Amino acid sequence: MKWQRKDILAIEDMSVEEIRQILHTAKVMKEILMRPIKKLPTLKGKSVVNLFYEASTRTRTSFEMAGKVLGADTTSIAVAQSSVSKGESLYDTAKTIQAMRADLVILRHPSSGSANFLADILDAGVINAGDGQHEHPTQALLDIFTMEERLGAIEGKNVVIVGDVLHSRVARSNAWGLQKLGVNVTLVGPPTLLPVEMEGLGVKMSHNLDSALLGADVVMALRLQLERQKSGLFPSLREYSHLYGLTTERLKKTGKQSIVLHPGPMNRGVEISDDVADGVDSLIERQVTNGVAIRMALIYLLIGGASNVVA
Repeated sequence: MKWQRKDILAIEDMSVEEIRQILHTAKVMKEILMRPIKKLPTLKGKSVVNLFYEASTRTRTSFEMAGKVLGADTTSIAVAQSSVSKGESLYDTAKTIQAMRADLVILRHPSSGSANFLADILDAGVINAGDGQHEHPTQALLDIFTMEERLGAIEGKNVVIVGDVLHSRVARSNAWGLQKLGVNVTLVGPPTLLPVEMEGLGVKMSHNLDSALLGADVVMALRLQLERQKSGLFPSLREYSHLYGLTTERLKKTGKQSIVLHPGPMNRGVEISDDVADGVDSLIERQVTNGVAIRMALIYLLIGGASNVVA
């Protein structure tokens, strides 16, 4: 199938065929990534700009590495040191990037809808690396890729996502993507962090983690996003950890050898204990590796040439 999209903005409007094509391409890209010499001339002469208005380690670095492995010229704009700090609007920043003839822009921004806004302005492709509380499509894709690597076909599997769902674009993107692939998704969290409107995603919802864990094949802990929260959403970190933190003892309630995921960065001892984060069923480090492979696949599909087909 020839790739048609100019942009990757959301999982919500993506077809199963498109998701499958991305995952297939990422599998090939991971094989390249695992080679001793990780450098291809595929995108020589192409330019990729990373435009991050929010702090990021994994996403920004993996996009940079993905572009470089494929041979593209990558530029990262440090927003704090750019004209944004002087009041330049996203619109004007976008027009400046367009004037520099970039082929692809990776955007992370605190406002929901910002990636769509940028995509409407630019001739270049745009990849959403997280827009406000809306979506984080590349994280969901790497999570799905990681699940399938360990579990094989995931249709009919049970995935529990626990934590700060209210502020989590990762939870939203995973809910959309996993359900498209026939996965049963349960979102778990305290009432103040589990908004009623999430029911519109078609997922199950629960405030009781212990009961929700029964039969779970995958358990994903979400970071408690204290920087986005108002006070009073829960009594204390200690109580939150007691009710919703992942521990070895709690994971036994799944009745299976469930795999553990976390989008990072982790608040160890809050949403996840050290022994779970570093345990044999934790695929958290593999998620990081797979993040590079997924982002290589997306960069390749968007600006990789006429056929956009990897054998």
